[in-house]
Amino acid sequence: MDEWWRAGDSVWREDAATSTRFVLEAVQGVPRIDWELARNRLTDVALLVGAALPTTCTHAAIFPPEFSFCPECGAALHRAGPVQHAAWWGPATGLLPPGAATLPRHVPHGLSQTALPLGEALEGREPEPAVGRPDWRMPAPPNAVCVFAAADFGFSAQRLVALAYTRNVVQYWDPPGARWHVFAADEGAADLHFTASAYAWLPPAESQGERRRGEFGIVPTAHGLFRLVVNPLAESWRTEPVFQARLAASPGGVGRRIACPFVTPDGVRLWSAAADGADPEVLEIDPLDPAVPVPQAGWSRPFSYDGRLYWLHEEGQLLWRPGHPPRWLPWPFPWVPRLQFGGPARSRDGRLWLIGNDGANYSFRALDDGAGLGTPQVESIDGARLGFGTLLFRRGHQVKDDPWSVEDVEDQARGDALVLPLLEAVSATRDQPSGLVLRFPGFTGRAEAALAGEVLPRTFVEWIGRQNVILDEIARLKNPGECVPFVWHGSLWLHHPTWNEIRGWKLEGFA
Repeated sequence: MDEWWRAGDSVWREDAATSTRFVLEAVQGVPRIDWELARNRLTDVALLVGAALPTTCTHAAIFPPEFSFCPECGAALHRAGPVQHAAWWGPATGLLPPGAATLPRHVPHGLSQTALPLGEALEGREPEPAVGRPDWRMPAPPNAVCVFAAADFGFSAQRLVALAYTRNVVQYWDPPGARWHVFAADEGAADLHFTASAYAWLPPAESQGERRRGEFGIVPTAHGLFRLVVNPLAESWRTEPVFQARLAASPGGVGRRIACPFVTPDGVRLWSAAADGADPEVLEIDPLDPAVPVPQAGWSRPFSYDGRLYWLHEEGQLLWRPGHPPRWLPWPFPWVPRLQFGGPARSRDGRLWLIGNDGANYSFRALDDGAGLGTPQVESIDGARLGFGTLLFRRGHQVKDDPWSVEDVEDQARGDALVLPLLEAVSATRDQPSGLVLRFPGFTGRAEAALAGEVLPRTFVEWIGRQNVILDEIARLKNPGECVPFVWHGSLWLHHPTWNEIRGWKLEGFA
């Protein structure tokens, strides 16, 4: 005869006649449990639901939560306590869920920046010219073109999810089993493909109240915005519609509102709603030049700054402040932005600037809408500068003042190098910017060539800060802008779609 146990927020069935003995029947907030799949990764399931595992006992492979001893033999059981790790959502705008390091308000949200104290953890390593090696190596996900999020998703342990947005695939890393699982879509789930513009999601926000188990956030698809919910106890995922339309770009958030450009038969409009999708509205876009239509694809990842959302395009910029009509401002001919160089840089007076080229020279253009200010300010420069925020480089030298200022030359030999910033660490205790960069020594070609597929014979993965540390050396790298840094399980990781492994560096003393 079966016996039933209720432990915490889970329900278990005990069948003493079988070797399995304890079967997880239900978990609050989880619609379905696939025991046949869970049986192959019991340790992972136990950590996710806070269950107990045997030490010497063989009467069951897993025990309900709050069990301290086996009811058959009295042997002590092991119940792993939750390990706190900082959540990682990558470059995201809007509100972040608990556990994520929130950026201060004075920096743009949506660029590749983090408030995690990575410098304090990495700068204790042997400084350059010593060349380090990764501490960890994780196999790359089966679908390598992907973006990463690390959070507990409402469970008892943090997990890593890789979303392959070009393949409609959700991938889950099983730490005890040291392997990736490809989750199956539930019946009726939306197709997650999105390739019209650069990819960005909206994490679940605090304003949504109590988070549901498995809630990933709001993601763009070819058919609109959907809330993605993952179920690691059934190795599946499902979606819930938030806004169904053909999207022109990824969604962004500012304050308590989210927004996303979408395509109608009459052109591009802007959809906006509260952070949970409630109170929606559709806004007409105010064009500065009606002769130049708003593009329907090809937008960069949105970012928010000073209470306003920005979407950048090769043809212009779309700006929106809640409570005001969105504005479309084409770039003046013949100036063209260099979006592949990183993103907007911030000057000392708090304004944002975008690098571009007018066919003859490079220059920085102020990212304001010109309302009552006349023509936006332009500052000429003598060459390409790569970076974003305040992490900016002219060739191999860091620019430590305004974006158009003369670079700070600390080593004359670095003039023949090119540096591409990947991640900026924002800290109130540091006077100068720091972050993760790629350094290409001996590269004398144009920056555009280095980022457009030219083979780079030698690349250093380097941390720039109070002490510069070379973390790794890579041979024959192509398309360096496709590198994706992320933080998971107390380590800094770097992924590239062409690599078989993800490189990781332990963050000593990092909590």
